[in-house]
Amino acid sequence: MTKLTVAVCQCACQQFNFEKTLVHLQNFSKEASSKGAQLALFPEAFIGGYPRYSQFGAAIGHRSDAGRKEFLDYYRAAISLTDGTEKSNEIQQIEHIARDENLFLVIGIIERAGGTLYCGVIYIHPERGLIHSRRKLMPTGSERLIWGFGDVKDVKAVPLNRDISIAAAICWENYMPLLRYHMFSQNIQIYLAPTADGRDTWLPSMQHIAIEGRTYVLSANQFVQVKDMPDGYILPKELSTPNSILTNGGSVIIDPFGKILAGPLFGEEGVLVAEIDTDECIKGKMDFDVCGHYARQDAFTLIVKE
Repeated sequence: MTKLTVAVCQCACQQFNFEKTLVHLQNFSKEASSKGAQLALFPEAFIGGYPRYSQFGAAIGHRSDAGRKEFLDYYRAAISLTDGTEKSNEIQQIEHIARDENLFLVIGIIERAGGTLYCGVIYIHPERGLIHSRRKLMPTGSERLIWGFGDVKDVKAVPLNRDISIAAAICWENYMPLLRYHMFSQNIQIYLAPTADGRDTWLPSMQHIAIEGRTYVLSANQFVQVKDMPDGYILPKELSTPNSILTNGGSVIIDPFGKILAGPLFGEEGVLVAEIDTDECIKGKMDFDVCGHYARQDAFTLIVKE
């Protein structure tokens, strides 16, 4: 089966609260499913929250007590994948939503493991549950203060069905050319880009990646207003009302030739849906197969240290 309907869900983490965000996940999954989607992508840090503008009381050579308390609160908002040898209660609840809606979910999360947090993605099969997870290899800028580093061995294609494989790069990982090549080399048909980047430069970047890899690109960002943040969250003075916007979205679905199929969506939450046919990926590779006839493997070699 090369044809399917895919969805991108542009929605906000709710006050960095798992129970409230789970309701949001359920509602947006139900909407995606009602529109015929078989795969739905949710944004970076949708579960756990993206702590935009937070400094966590850190300066070179100094960390404040208030910043450590802020980190503790953020740590408590994250989820674990396991509870001992079993799947965590949070993962089981997410699996239940995927099963109820018969929907393959790929969700950006903040993962708690030991005393370290990771920005990651989870792949939830509607029948088999959690089948894969991976952590962001390189947190950007100040994210490195609060998020650990992922392992490249987890950057791998995940089968959606017999004919289609998917893989995700998180936010500015998408600007790592060798990582992209590593993903393309695994013959993925759907490239997933959960992000927190709502800049004008993001859309052309996604179009470039679609053309480069001859893949469909699904990118999901949050639409976040002040009212979606935890009570008492410190923000710049210009963000002074509940409806002030922190993150304006920009979610989009793009075909292997760079054509926009849905979106970009700005200024509101919503679900983008498109019907795709992955045979288009092969058509595109007739003249450009970045890991095949266009790779010049006699001249260039990529070594991945798994």
